[in-house]
Amino acid sequence: MITLAGALVLLMITADSGAAQRFVSPDSLRQLQSVVPLSGPPGTRVQISSENLPLAARIHLAVGAIHAGFETLAEGAQGEWGDMSGEIRIPESASWDRPLYVIALNGVFSPIGLSNPFHVTNQEGLVRREGQVTEEFEGCLAFRDEDELLYALTGELGTLGAGDQVIVEGIYLETSSCTEGSTIEVVRTISGRERP
Repeated sequence: MITLAGALVLLMITADSGAAQRFVSPDSLRQLQSVVPLSGPPGTRVQISSENLPLAARIHLAVGAIHAGFETLAEGAQGEWGDMSGEIRIPESASWDRPLYVIALNGVFSPIGLSNPFHVTNQEGLVRREGQVTEEFEGCLAFRDEDELLYALTGELGTLGAGDQVIVEGIYLETSSCTEGSTIEVVRTISGRERP
């Protein structure tokens, strides 16, 4: 499921010639099928592949965050049946408090494919998210961050309860006993009123 597509109406694409606005219908974006790994520190090399993109003379690969610019980093190779592969390196400037997305663009920099979120970690291997604790998973606490991404929470939960506005810091996991979706194994929490 492409979590960004619902909110994606306007993308800011940073190309060699400068920033250009692209209006995108979320239904026209296809999910990039494989992004490995899905977490790591700045500098991580990420392998991208997908067999569901429309044929294009050229494929550009970019990364970016919701409500921020996207930076074109590399070109992907596309086979005659639309299969695409490529590699990008997560920029050194990437922050651990926001997920990034890999986006595939055609030769005129129109978006055609979007990945699931890549979770940038700090030097300790942790991610940081700000948002609200919810009860969206049976038997487990859930957490919606500022970008409306949903996570299951495990680990050091202390007195966390539904409705709490907090910053969570922890280890990103692709699955857990709570859900097959994104999970944060909490190491520490900071009240929404406190700031690090």
